[in-house]
Amino acid sequence: MALNKRRNNDSVLSDNIDTNFIFRILMYSTKEYDKLSFDAKLKELKQPEKYEINYTHQRLSKDSVKQANNHGCICIFVNDDGSHEVLEKLKQIGVKLIVLRCAGFNNIDLKAADELGIEVGYVPSYSPNAVAEHAVALVMALNRRLHRAYDRVRNGDFRLDGLVGYDMNGKTVGILGKIMFC
Repeated sequence: MALNKRRNNDSVLSDNIDTNFIFRILMYSTKEYDKLSFDAKLKELKQPEKYEINYTHQRLSKDSVKQANNHGCICIFVNDDGSHEVLEKLKQIGVKLIVLRCAGFNNIDLKAADELGIEVGYVPSYSPNAVAEHAVALVMALNRRLHRAYDRVRNGDFRLDGLVGYDMNGKTVGILGKIMFC
């Protein structure tokens, strides 16, 4: 399948590319923070003039697929439609690469992508430290009942009744499950 392909420098994207070629990428489901971070990274490239990133807030769908015309690559997120129907339309307009800016890839028909010759790239792992830290932050928020405290303060109620948690020092915390993004 396209997802499992490992390439060195022999990608379909580097085959027969002339020196004047500009690699055009369309990023679907874009938020302002996506644009800021990708534009900043683009400037750090050795040859930023060889790349052009265009952004749309629309999700990839059978109706928005036409926006990818004249782009060799699209970048999608978790709620974009990577169905067989959409992939066929992408192939027809010349898209050769789909990259996902998320760990999951359940929204893309990998078999269809492989059959159509569209390569798929994804995030192989997603900041395991950040996920663990977020889990700890949620435990602490529950322990200190921050959700209740927040609601009370918004309503002008500054009582501490029912808001006092317990000291975590010396306590044993267990992990009940483990999620692997792969």
